[in-house]
Amino acid sequence: MENQTHPASAGHENPLRAEKRRKLHDMRKAGIDPFPHNFDRTSSITAIIEKFGAVLQAGDVKEGDRFRIAGRLMTKRPMGKAAFFNVQDQSGSIQVYLRGEELPEVDRQAFDLIDIGDIVGVDGFVFKTKKGELSLHAKEFKVLCKTLEPLPEKYHGIQDVEIKYRHRHLDLISDPESREVFIKRSKIIAEVRAWLNARGFLEVETPVLQPIYGGAAAYPFSTHHRALDMKLFMKISPELYLKRLVVGGFEKVYEIGKNFRNEGIDRSHNPEFTMLEWYEAYTDYNYQMKQFEDLISHLALKITGSMKVTYQGKEIDFTPPWRRLTVYDGIREYAKIDPDTASMDELMKKARELGADIETRKAGEPEYTRAELAMEIFDAAVEPALWQPTFVMDHPIEISPLTKKHRSKPGFVERFEPVCAHMEIGNSYTELNDPEDQLARLQEQEAKRTVDEEAQPMDADFVHAIDTGMPPTGGVGVGIERIVMLLTDRPSIRDIILFPTMKFK
Repeated sequence: MENQTHPASAGHENPLRAEKRRKLHDMRKAGIDPFPHNFDRTSSITAIIEKFGAVLQAGDVKEGDRFRIAGRLMTKRPMGKAAFFNVQDQSGSIQVYLRGEELPEVDRQAFDLIDIGDIVGVDGFVFKTKKGELSLHAKEFKVLCKTLEPLPEKYHGIQDVEIKYRHRHLDLISDPESREVFIKRSKIIAEVRAWLNARGFLEVETPVLQPIYGGAAAYPFSTHHRALDMKLFMKISPELYLKRLVVGGFEKVYEIGKNFRNEGIDRSHNPEFTMLEWYEAYTDYNYQMKQFEDLISHLALKITGSMKVTYQGKEIDFTPPWRRLTVYDGIREYAKIDPDTASMDELMKKARELGADIETRKAGEPEYTRAELAMEIFDAAVEPALWQPTFVMDHPIEISPLTKKHRSKPGFVERFEPVCAHMEIGNSYTELNDPEDQLARLQEQEAKRTVDEEAQPMDADFVHAIDTGMPPTGGVGVGIERIVMLLTDRPSIRDIILFPTMKFK
């Protein structure tokens, strides 16, 4: 049984909590401290397993070596005057054997009053049972934290995803696979840092609170700064700040940080998410395409042991080089319409046939452009068809205000979006550094702002930086959560964010 109702919201305490509370009070009456300040632990559980697991044979005893471990009590099996129980720490789990007559009196009393879920400390020696299970023979036993909340049912863990995401602590206690996902997430981010640092990149931080938001087409979260009496926006992208650093002479910079976008929640979107962005002077999107596939294939090999991984039952091969596919070629191949020659009516009809969200524009708003309809068709027909890693490249200029014009294709820009398992996992440009072109495109973007979007001034500091001069630069953005999803085989972004955004109860 799962008991997830907090006593503060209930009319009375449920029997399981009441029994645990009674034992807590009995401990105090017996002079046992249920919450000692520390415990001198000498070993993790996994260290013991690695040292003795393959060395000892069934029935072997190592009385000369004593170990002090600590962790959460996960099972308790009394057997008359003795008992077996399992203790779990961050590294793993081990069976402990205890005979009451061998313990000090206070330790025997403490053991009689503990429950599954309590945090305990054990001092003992290693042995293997006759069945060959590595175990610890307890000579001392301490309660380190007497708990009140019952754990989820041991053999099934948490089945209710609402509880799983809202009470992540219970999920981590009861599900080793979930713990491993977040360990891998941490390793992925560490590998990203090591990979970039080895290539001479400098890690930097940009403001989370910004007076003008930019760098992406997204709705922001806003707040009010009391001392300055001004409205501020939470960062939707670090792009405009990172480019100023390139202008300032930092030729290779990156940031791994939180972005915030006031938009919908689904299996691949969370309002608060982690983004990696890097910028490298004197490079373009062709160079960054190679870097991107090198980084992701490196991560796959480091985290999974292979560049070929299984995601939701299907293989993904991250081995470079990845497929290159232009936006318009993708539309021709998968939507069976030519965005160059089709009429506007034909494009509108095709977009609606594919289920694209084509709304009638409000009074005062500009009509859909050919490029916008082409991208609606792309999103509906092409991205859902791409499973293996593919660089979708050369986007229409109208939808890419910060991107350099294509050197050989009028009307397009040098941009790529890597798509894998039907998801966009990044974005990259040959960055726009022509100050007159940049200003004109920002002004055009401002003119196209819909009536629902909040008016804000152009970022004059960014324009000033571009006027000062930015070298040819390639920039890349990577959605960390989506990479983690792919490399841990998790279907939802909520499975790889420790505390996903949820409605407050």
